[in-house]
Amino acid sequence: MSYTALYRKFRPQEFEDVKGQEHIVTTLQNQIKADRVGHAYLFCGTRGTGKTTVAKIFARAVNCENPSDGSPCGDCPSCRAIAAGNSMNVIEIDAASNNGVDNIREIREEVAYSPAEGRYKVYIIDEVHMLSIGAFNALLKTLEEPPSYVIFILATTEAHKIPITILSRCQRYDFRRITIGTIAGRLEELMEKEQVEVEEKAIRYIARAADGSMRDALSLLDQCIAFYLGEKLTYDHVLEVLGAVDTEMFSRMLRRILAQDVPGAMQLLEELIVQGREPGQFVMDFTWYLRNLLLLQGSEHMEDVLDVSTENLLLLKEEAQMADPEQLMRYIRIFSDLSNQVRYAVQKRILVEIALIKLCRPQMERDYDSLAGRITLLEEKLDKGIFVKPSTDGAQEKALPQGTAQEGNAFGEGQREQAAQREKAIPEDVRKVVQNWRSIVQDLPGGLKPYLKTARLELSKEGGLLIFLADHGAGGFAATESHRQDIVEAIANRTGKEVEVAFRLQDLQETGSSAEQGLDLQKLINMPIMVEE
Repeated sequence: MSYTALYRKFRPQEFEDVKGQEHIVTTLQNQIKADRVGHAYLFCGTRGTGKTTVAKIFARAVNCENPSDGSPCGDCPSCRAIAAGNSMNVIEIDAASNNGVDNIREIREEVAYSPAEGRYKVYIIDEVHMLSIGAFNALLKTLEEPPSYVIFILATTEAHKIPITILSRCQRYDFRRITIGTIAGRLEELMEKEQVEVEEKAIRYIARAADGSMRDALSLLDQCIAFYLGEKLTYDHVLEVLGAVDTEMFSRMLRRILAQDVPGAMQLLEELIVQGREPGQFVMDFTWYLRNLLLLQGSEHMEDVLDVSTENLLLLKEEAQMADPEQLMRYIRIFSDLSNQVRYAVQKRILVEIALIKLCRPQMERDYDSLAGRITLLEEKLDKGIFVKPSTDGAQEKALPQGTAQEGNAFGEGQREQAAQREKAIPEDVRKVVQNWRSIVQDLPGGLKPYLKTARLELSKEGGLLIFLADHGAGGFAATESHRQDIVEAIANRTGKEVEVAFRLQDLQETGSSAEQGLDLQKLINMPIMVEE
């Protein structure tokens, strides 16, 4: 006899065998027991969650001659005929290949005839979202006023593609993703029946890789058993067959990323590729690993949510302290985007390499998360006494011992103390001029004001006021003896003191050709020197 795949061999035959969909099973059983069966049902949910299986069990239950607690007995002629696929009362239609108007018209003609045996004719239309608009319109009238002996069960993975006119005429049931614990328990139960020895750790990894689909879990388990036929299925065997990566490799990769070790990350990726690991699977598992670290930072009581072994949990707690939440969220964002790209990419390895470089070099990006990562790195360098020094020979970073950093701090304190002494040494007359400069300029003739807007005030070596003008044009107009006298008189009118005033050009001072360079009063006196019209 030919081999039967596990997901076909162990397909549930009764409602009690359906795992993870108790909210739907209980409702359907109650309807059958109370004889309140509807005429149209819509089963929604991701792949492998039991939509078609529940539909077939329901079809058997409504036609069963001896139902038990709302479930089919499995022994009557009707149950055996439906289970064998020989019943004329249960019609399965694949809407992906029968999506035209003519196919639906055939159904409308068939429903006019009552069932030859049993109570109901049940139409199970799988992937119903694939029907054309015309086919939906043809189905609409039949759904609205069907004969009393007809039941429609529409199954789909994309309920949003179904017209609202169809949805409003159906009882909708959403099938949930099956939890890892439920899948693992079912797999262990089936492996006992099959007399196959499997490690619990291997079972739980397969359950997590199935992503909420019982059928996917059975298919993956079937694949692993076939590869190591006659041997005990271990965790390492599962990783090898599925091209997955162990948690220890994720730990090593994370440490290289946090250390900004691009060559080390590339070398570790090369090691994974040589071992035959699948890049797409690595991306998915590493994203899950980062998610676990982020959850551990949020709370210490995450053992049930994380679904990891005790030794791995201790390792995760240690590594969760190595990165900030903002860093982990940036890593997860980059790898989540990568998982969508790598699925259809030809050069998967190149995409993974680019993503790892992004993680190691946040300065390559300009978004908020990357800037936060760069600030974190700078703070770490400052804590270690590392400063960034521009250099023409390409050297950017120079590490100093702790004592040198303290000396630099002392030098900065000395500069501030020297600036405070200079501020005290400014003559009181000049200080009053700076503080009243805006009013003084307003008293001057209108032609001088635009040039004095950009002027910089400094203290000359003799203790007078040194006015630096912006350019030669300003100097040619403002730096005349008559205008100098106007400024001196305006100062005297405002302060009651006569202050010596001299002019210089800023470009001359900046090139170092000025014969006189004083103290910048704008920096030493804590007030802005601005002139308004």
